[in-house]
Amino acid sequence: MKEILSKLYTQYTLTQEEAKNVMLGIAEGRYCNEQIAACLAIMQTRGITVDELLGVRQGMLETGVPVDLGGVRVVDIVGTGGDGKNTFNISTCACFVLAGAGFKVAKHGNYAATSVSGASNVLEGHGVKFTNDSADLRRSLDGSNFCYMHAPLFAKGMKNVVPVRKALQVPTLFNLLGPMINPCRPQCQCLGTANLEQMRLYANVFQKMKMDYAIVTSEDGYDEISLTSDFKITAAGLEKVYSPADFGLKTIKPEEIYGGSTKEEAKKIFDDVLTNNATESQKNVVLINAAAAMRVYDSSLSMEECLALAKESVESGKAKKALENYIRLNS
Repeated sequence: MKEILSKLYTQYTLTQEEAKNVMLGIAEGRYCNEQIAACLAIMQTRGITVDELLGVRQGMLETGVPVDLGGVRVVDIVGTGGDGKNTFNISTCACFVLAGAGFKVAKHGNYAATSVSGASNVLEGHGVKFTNDSADLRRSLDGSNFCYMHAPLFAKGMKNVVPVRKALQVPTLFNLLGPMINPCRPQCQCLGTANLEQMRLYANVFQKMKMDYAIVTSEDGYDEISLTSDFKITAAGLEKVYSPADFGLKTIKPEEIYGGSTKEEAKKIFDDVLTNNATESQKNVVLINAAAAMRVYDSSLSMEECLALAKESVESGKAKKALENYIRLNS
């Protein structure tokens, strides 16, 4: 670590291999908290590079619990979090819309950090028991088109970082890693970021990872397609700004997709969407995010076709059935 810090102090960046070895050293407990804090602070101040992010990701995955889904093509839908908007569980809702439409979804998530309800909160609220057993996850994927990986069961290398992050109380590169360390290493990802700077960073990361991806952001700072403003989608060969009207949808107000003040309120909105009892705004914001993820999975489909498939999944009851099957298999 002394050599690494000396290099960082002189304004050098780390290679992917060096960054990976730093993560392996952290996971193995080879560095004291002060050294870890210094390393993270310097990198954050200077700005994280793509190779550093990829290297730390590789170290995280190598020290974590791997997942084997048998080579099945899956998509993950996730937001970076931290946008401060406290929306309901839009990404998790969209996952079941995809599952109901026949797409395979493998989501990686956690409890809420900055909002009332995270993916783990809303699923646990339905009686779901989390697992890191590949056979159980494959059974869930086969029986409901959806499986869920609760992050703390997989990222074993994080335990030595937690006290440092709590002490620093500022963002570090680990705030960027969440969307990149799905232990099943999905072939497809639809990622929401809260700003254009993060969008560019992740686009460079995903290109190096050779993934099928789409990155979305709303112009008013949501880490998803919020329909409260125009939004941008970046994917391989695509970088375009859309308005809700481009898809025949209304621009909505922020309070219309608010997640409530309790986990119970967030769960009710989640259930209302999947049972087709939600407001038009709540329903549409889930449908457009589901459509973006469908197009990542199958690029031969247009966004309009994906939106129609998402709508049919909810209105036919297939999305609700996918949730019911998932709960049955994981309770």
